[in-house]
Amino acid sequence: MKPGKKRQPKEKSATEMPVLKPRAAGIDIGATEIYVAVNPECDPQPVRRFDTFTDDLHRLADWLRSCNVDSVAMESTGVYWIPLFQILEAGGFEVCLVNARYYQNVPGRRTDVSDCQWLRHLHSVGLLRPSFRPAGQVCVLRSLLRHRDSLIQTASSHVLRMQKSLNQMNLQIRHVISDITGVTGLRILEAILAGEREPAKLAALRDGRVRASEETIIKSLVGDYRREHLFTLRQSLAMWRNYQVFISECDREIEAHLATFDAAIDVDANPLPAAKLQSRARYTNQPDFDLRGHLYRVFEVDLTAIPGISVLTAHTLLAEVGPDLSRFRSPAVKS
Repeated sequence: MKPGKKRQPKEKSATEMPVLKPRAAGIDIGATEIYVAVNPECDPQPVRRFDTFTDDLHRLADWLRSCNVDSVAMESTGVYWIPLFQILEAGGFEVCLVNARYYQNVPGRRTDVSDCQWLRHLHSVGLLRPSFRPAGQVCVLRSLLRHRDSLIQTASSHVLRMQKSLNQMNLQIRHVISDITGVTGLRILEAILAGEREPAKLAALRDGRVRASEETIIKSLVGDYRREHLFTLRQSLAMWRNYQVFISECDREIEAHLATFDAAIDVDANPLPAAKLQSRARYTNQPDFDLRGHLYRVFEVDLTAIPGISVLTAHTLLAEVGPDLSRFRSPAVKS
């Protein structure tokens, strides 16, 4: 630079992103209150607060409709978003469900008001990627399957309590047979709770498929029977049986809902192929109905023929994704 020549200040390049959705709204959802932001040109009060009661959710939808909002972005916070999502979806709004990590880099101090405004801004310029949500019919199946899984987990906790009671009495039967809730295990537990203490008589209740010898089972049933541990064993067994009833009721509900899915194949003309040897084994906690037949009818193919995919895995795929996989990119298709 020549002496005496002043440096010219550089012009700042401020490029604003084009607004793709001018009628977008942003919603920040909490357990008891909801904050909604719309375009300031649509309403003199562009940010409003609503309670989470059902009437307030419908009032929120009516306000968005009066502001000519056609697309809404909302955070998937716990399960609090579900009622509003369903109301807005039924009302004809385009709802963009957003993972919180995609927008939480809000500059400055974060508040509910700034969050909903930031959501609206990002959604209006097309910077938000919606989370996947399957069709309503699949969502029902997903809720039922997840509830069934929670029932199975709770039932398993009662099995652990039964094992604890047996350990406290030094009854080693759980280390001799593979499952104390199997045929042999339940026979022995019921006999113990009925008052039988003779190890030989208890061992005689074993099923012929048990690999352990009768002598080993007899040794495992010699213990210190205590009243308090027998009491906890009795209650844990009763609660485990109750949950088996709940699981069976849930299975019937799942089977009835699976029957509502449209058939992708004519099962009469194309019957279900015989199961391969590795898929014939019954998995623990498998539903007590022809789940494989339902999955074949819905998917059009027998997914259990693929090595490593059991009927429960295929069931989870249907409940979480649905029968239509076209929304997901295939490695064979170049993007």
